[in-house]
Amino acid sequence: MGRSRGGLTTKIHALVDAEGLPIALKLTEGQAHDGKSAADMLGSIQAGHILLGDRAYDSDALRRTLAERGAWANVKPMPGRKNVPAFSGFLYRYRNLVERFFNKLKHFRAVATRYDKNPDNYLASVKLASARIWMRFNESMA
Repeated sequence: MGRSRGGLTTKIHALVDAEGLPIALKLTEGQAHDGKSAADMLGSIQAGHILLGDRAYDSDALRRTLAERGAWANVKPMPGRKNVPAFSGFLYRYRNLVERFFNKLKHFRAVATRYDKNPDNYLASVKLASARIWMRFNESMA
């Protein structure tokens, strides 16, 4: 948990699959930059995968790392960028799956209100809520 101008804040970072189900979860301080925390979450991305991310994840290092694995980063470029990389607006529309996941996550009161003050306990409650989201999805498939 980090201290920022708004008080104690925490960011939840999530990597979701094509169905909007969580693959990797991570907590960082509220004042930490999003792009720096992305590197260690990308372990599950393999050749042929496409990473959809917002402008905070726009960096040459991230694109290079994914290219070495055979994956492609469809990340919206920053407005002041000199060398604008390839970007598909059509694919970017599917980034709403991660926004939908966060909306589902906020239905769990302990997660939405950040009830646990200990970061490890808070991450555990986020993972528990994510497991329930997975179970709901698999229940509807049966």
